[in-house]
Amino acid sequence: MTAVQQTPAPGTAATASGAPPARRGPSSIRPRRTPPPARKGLARTLPRTVAGRVRTLTALALVLLLGLLGAAWWAVASAREGVQVIGYDAGPQVVATGDLYFQLTEMDAQLADALLIGDAPGGGRDQALAAYDRSRAKAGEALLQAAKLADEYTEDTTARELLYALGRYERLATQALDLDRRAGHTSGAPPQNVVVQYRAATDLMKLDLLPKAYNLTLDNGTLVRHTYEDRRSDVLDGRTLILVTGVALLVVLAGLQVYMAARFRRTLNPALALATLLTLVLTGASVVMLSGQANHLRDAKDDGFDSILALSRARAISNSANADETRYLIDPGRADSYEQVFLSKSQTVLYLKAGNLNEYNQAVQKGLDFAPGQVPFLGFFGTEASRSTDDRQRGALVKVLEEYRRFQANDRRMRDLVNGGQRAQAVAAHDAAAGDYVRYDKSLQSLIEAHQAAFRAAVADGEGGTEGWYGVLPVAGVIIIALTLIGVRPRLAEYRWSR
Repeated sequence: MTAVQQTPAPGTAATASGAPPARRGPSSIRPRRTPPPARKGLARTLPRTVAGRVRTLTALALVLLLGLLGAAWWAVASAREGVQVIGYDAGPQVVATGDLYFQLTEMDAQLADALLIGDAPGGGRDQALAAYDRSRAKAGEALLQAAKLADEYTEDTTARELLYALGRYERLATQALDLDRRAGHTSGAPPQNVVVQYRAATDLMKLDLLPKAYNLTLDNGTLVRHTYEDRRSDVLDGRTLILVTGVALLVVLAGLQVYMAARFRRTLNPALALATLLTLVLTGASVVMLSGQANHLRDAKDDGFDSILALSRARAISNSANADETRYLIDPGRADSYEQVFLSKSQTVLYLKAGNLNEYNQAVQKGLDFAPGQVPFLGFFGTEASRSTDDRQRGALVKVLEEYRRFQANDRRMRDLVNGGQRAQAVAAHDAAAGDYVRYDKSLQSLIEAHQAAFRAAVADGEGGTEGWYGVLPVAGVIIIALTLIGVRPRLAEYRWSR
């Protein structure tokens, strides 16, 4: 029987031995891999690996931490500089020059009193001259302190010119007193040659000494205001920057925690959790501390420094107005001028609308009641009444206004006597009212002391509020950096071993 050779089916190939090829199973076919889509834009800069992403988040966290610490350091330095300038440098210098202004007005007032009293037995001329000498000594001390604190050429020049002008004034005052002693008048207006000499002295005081003293106060007051505005603005800007960088750092640390938990199957990273908690505490504490510093600077400036400066100015102007009453009596040739100056100074201290001194006095006597947001008068006392919030300050201001009303009533009585031709009685009434003015001045000093207490408290709080922060910031930064690295490093090592 003959064997028949079978033809292979179409599409198949015979092997060399003639056997058909083995069939390929489905598992032996390898599918082609689809290449990942090309990354575009910002995605091209992001790391491709898990380790790279962890390192990037860690580096970002460290950069934000350094920004947080830098902002806090800068804000603390600004707060400390503001407290230093307001509380210990320019602030005390302004107070010293303000006291200089008052002592100068007191010298001229006591000189006028001594000339008005004359050689009348028991008239108090010796007491007036003793007060003049005390004021001269205090003015010299205040002037030396102002010159010592002056750190600019213009301030130093003004202080020197004040010293020379004060010497000229003392010579003129001595000459007026010598002429008055030789005249031997008892009380009332001194002889004309004495009046002429006194005019030269008081004009030098009003036109040279007092303006220069006020310029010293104004220059340093401007320095305090600029320092306050700049440093408080820096503190508030630093607080905002800390808040922004702190929140961003918390987001990055939380994101790093979540990412590592998802990739490495860890529910919690204790080191990163502590770093996040410490960052939260540091950010919150820094914001609270800087908010407090901004408030302390505001209290020291508004409730303390500004009020002290304004009320010291009001006290000096009131003292000068009181001296204008004496000048009104000893120099009839300038009586109208001194009366108008008295009105101008009175309205500077407490402004009420009035066309003349009589109308002003009537307005003062009607009442000076005030309430928060309802102050019917302006001037230094009006400003004080508008911002007075403390019970002690408000009570002291009420007392000042009561004494001021009495001071104005005494002035009206004295001028009525002069207008009625009773000049001797007017001099006696002026002398009798001296005690009322002393009480007014003491009440004003009590109000100033209330603000000085608030000023000292605000400066002390501001100084203590930043104490220790130059040590806290670097220590906290090192701890947060260490905790972050401790939390990240083992996970990166784990990732390398798993590869």
